[in-house]
Amino acid sequence: MEVLQVVSVAAAALVCGGGLIFGVVKRVNEWAYVSSLGRQRAALLPPGDMGWPLVGQMWAFFRAFKFGRPDSFLARFISRFGRTGIYKTFIFGSPSIIVCTPETCKRVLTDDQHFIPGYPKATSKLMGNRSFHGISPAEHKRLRRLTAAPINGLEALTLFVSKIEDILGPSMEKWTESGQPVALMTEMNKVTYMVITNILFGANVDYDMQKMESLFYDLAQGLISIPINFPGCTYHKALKARRELVKILRANLDERRRVKNKKERAIEEKDVLDLLMEVEDEDGEKLDEETIIDVSLMFLLAGHETSAHATMWAAIFLKEHPEILQKLKKEQEEIIRRRPPTQKGLTLKEMRQMNYLSMVVDETLRRGNLSFAVFREATADVDIDGYLVPRGWRVVVYLRAIHVDPENYSKPEEFNPSRWEQTVKAKAGTFLPFGGGSKLCPGMDLAKLEMSIFLHHFVLHYDMERLNPNSPMVYLPGPRPSDHCLVNFKRNH
Repeated sequence: MEVLQVVSVAAAALVCGGGLIFGVVKRVNEWAYVSSLGRQRAALLPPGDMGWPLVGQMWAFFRAFKFGRPDSFLARFISRFGRTGIYKTFIFGSPSIIVCTPETCKRVLTDDQHFIPGYPKATSKLMGNRSFHGISPAEHKRLRRLTAAPINGLEALTLFVSKIEDILGPSMEKWTESGQPVALMTEMNKVTYMVITNILFGANVDYDMQKMESLFYDLAQGLISIPINFPGCTYHKALKARRELVKILRANLDERRRVKNKKERAIEEKDVLDLLMEVEDEDGEKLDEETIIDVSLMFLLAGHETSAHATMWAAIFLKEHPEILQKLKKEQEEIIRRRPPTQKGLTLKEMRQMNYLSMVVDETLRRGNLSFAVFREATADVDIDGYLVPRGWRVVVYLRAIHVDPENYSKPEEFNPSRWEQTVKAKAGTFLPFGGGSKLCPGMDLAKLEMSIFLHHFVLHYDMERLNPNSPMVYLPGPRPSDHCLVNFKRNH
């Protein structure tokens, strides 16, 4: 018994001593980041936890997202420090300020003078120096102006409708004819990838599509990884994928330049890459090759990953709520009924008449929470709600918290498209699936268009049954069932 008591006392002492040491280490770590600000400025920082040396709160972040409890990460800050809506921490390799209320998020996203893109090293490196993630505010404004029309203009979206239908229709039929279960997430990734490559490169793409999909998958996995460039690490694999993709895009540009005496093609025959090569600013300056490549990679990645995830979740939510599915189906049947008998396929005008479908799409984006955050960097000391955001610190605009907060949405866990009826005015800053301000995601309209066209055909002609409705969730880089939503996909009887 005495031996057991001694062992127990020793164990308790080790635990207490270890806890004391860990506490001291964390305090020293916080002092290392905060002391450089000076006593007066440091006193104005918001409450929070800087975590451990070098890694900060990254282990806590990955633990929450990897083990199916993504909301627990921010919940720990709220429970410890109160609902201040702003917290200090160290995450993604930088001392950071987390903002997570509509007011604080809106303030950061709309203040271009004091907040510039400040993405983690892995994201900035993988997306490229000339993508929207890594350029100055003036360059961002110029580049966005030059690239908006080819991807989001009215003329472009009108042309995209038929392109999307021509790819989506045969794909959905193929799923039904196989007679085998299909992974909806995987198949939608293939479809949205074919759509964005068709839009960017044209219909006659001779790339190894399977290889390209694999490269983009590796690239996407590395965007929020720890930037360790060592074989076997996610970031190393993503860098390798980027190099391969850049090589493919550069060869494509070289080939286009080598083609001489080519007749000028009509606008409807041109792809986005043609337009990016031709566009000029007010001084007659064209985009350089590095910019074209980085913007193309950004369009290719964002143009299929987000759309595929969102479309999968829309189908899941509709199947879980048959009354909503039936209401949407009635709207789509009415669209078809009003259509002239000679018309083949959807038109952009029809798409804009689908009011309930638009609400389903917005509710999917809110409830699905596809992107947990966007990132900025403070260019000067900024006061937010009486707290200091120090110059040079990263600001994590925590979108996920906005969309699931009961103070912003009644019963936020429910899938309820009717909450978006025109009589209901959403509070500013409470709906940010594509970010906000001047840096709103440039592919937003295309993503919504792809979702809408799929849902139009899905509710009218198809049905699906999930084989593993209780499949565990994976939350990085985007939320999805671990089985990639395995379903029996079939035509309606």
